[in-house]
Amino acid sequence: MRAFVTGATGLLGNNLVRHLRSRGHEVVGLVRSADKARWLLGDTGAKWIEGDMRDVAAFAAALDGCDAVFHTAAYFREYYQPGRHDDGLEAVNIRGTLALLEAADARGVKKFIHVSSAGTIGRKPDGSPGDEDTPPAAYAYTNGYFMSKVDGDAALARFRARHGLELVEILPGWMWGPGDAAPTPAGQLALDFLGGRLPIIPDGGTSTVDARDVAAAMLAACERAPAGARYVVGGRYTSAAEMLGLLEAETGLPGPRRRLPYAFVWLFAFLSELWGRLTGRPVLITRAGLSVLRARLNVSSARAEEGLGIAFRPLATTVRDVVSWYRAEPRFATAIGNATKATGARTALGPSSR
Repeated sequence: MRAFVTGATGLLGNNLVRHLRSRGHEVVGLVRSADKARWLLGDTGAKWIEGDMRDVAAFAAALDGCDAVFHTAAYFREYYQPGRHDDGLEAVNIRGTLALLEAADARGVKKFIHVSSAGTIGRKPDGSPGDEDTPPAAYAYTNGYFMSKVDGDAALARFRARHGLELVEILPGWMWGPGDAAPTPAGQLALDFLGGRLPIIPDGGTSTVDARDVAAAMLAACERAPAGARYVVGGRYTSAAEMLGLLEAETGLPGPRRRLPYAFVWLFAFLSELWGRLTGRPVLITRAGLSVLRARLNVSSARAEEGLGIAFRPLATTVRDVVSWYRAEPRFATAIGNATKATGARTALGPSSR
């Protein structure tokens, strides 16, 4: 088939492009930077066009002849940095998505695979992991990104009732994976660990999934899911301490040992945001990111496993591949090497290079 992928240079997007191409599909990717596309997608044989989800009309003609749209683009990582984000969340995650749906429907696209978020899923009344039919938890209404997905999902349901386009939703957990060039908060966590910049072990955890497994679920949904289906693709619950332990085991670098009460960590995040506003630099942790870990998002992916045949690779495998990718990329290697020397670690390469 001919597939159109939005957010094609993002963590999920570039892994999806690779998965589609490995299965012989033609791909047109929507990217915001051609230079970045050449870096991340230049070896895939995919085509791409430059565009922005805030102006769908400017690239809508590229949808002509496409059999499916895979919509991975979102205003996401920007939200986990200081500042106000209401306009961006609304423009990209809601209005932009609806405009893309309208354009795809008008141009004869048969299937639309939309990426929402497992953050819109709460726990069941008995405390067990939530599923596709579980309402959002209270924290989803205080997190701007999750709220934009709740509102976007509602808008998609209204669209589906009026149009014939086959729409399927994928709700991933916290994604990790190679190719996280932006980086997302997950990738930034790995880079901060490699750079020796994590002073504490945060409280909490979340459902964690490899972006490559989400990509596989998206293609499987396109091939076999009925219109209107929703699939949580959450992986498994992982505590923050376990994540850092896996990074320590993979890299050979010492991880943080200190645990602090939540109030102190919240204050640290608040001060980090102030410093980020003053310097314009990315911050180590924000209050929004901290609250996601503390919410302990835990979801069931049983429907995707049974209906789509999805299996989740061990997080240790994902961590190995993430670390290897960052260390192999010249754009990250210098900063990692310098920071590694500063920590007095055994080697700047570590066990993952062997």
